[in-house]
Amino acid sequence: MTVLVGYIANPLGRAALLFAVAEAQRRGSSLIVVNSQHGGHGREGVHVDEVLASAQADLLAAGVPHEIRGLVRDKDPSDDLLDVAQEIGAECIVIGVRRRSPVGKLILGSNAQRIILEADCPVIAVKA
Repeated sequence: MTVLVGYIANPLGRAALLFAVAEAQRRGSSLIVVNSQHGGHGREGVHVDEVLASAQADLLAAGVPHEIRGLVRDKDPSDDLLDVAQEIGAECIVIGVRRRSPVGKLILGSNAQRIILEADCPVIAVKA
């Protein structure tokens, strides 16, 4: 089975990644890391390899079997994580969450909330 983690290159993403590594080791599972960024449709995407370099270093040091998917397309990160989770039959999804005000949630929406509510598997929310 496989643990899936949503990764962004900041302290929140690193906390989620390190927790996911420990969870994959505990379960004896492999790990898939997904970094989702907007791009496509004429927009220039970011350099995914640079964003994922620190994640790759952590994964190699941990020795956990893994795959890294840098997705640059015109989708929300929640869509990408839910799609990959369904595709691979993920055991669980690990995401980083930050505190948001009620007004912030109303105006901006919440990828984390959508993943928690719509995932077909357990979701582990990690704070930095």
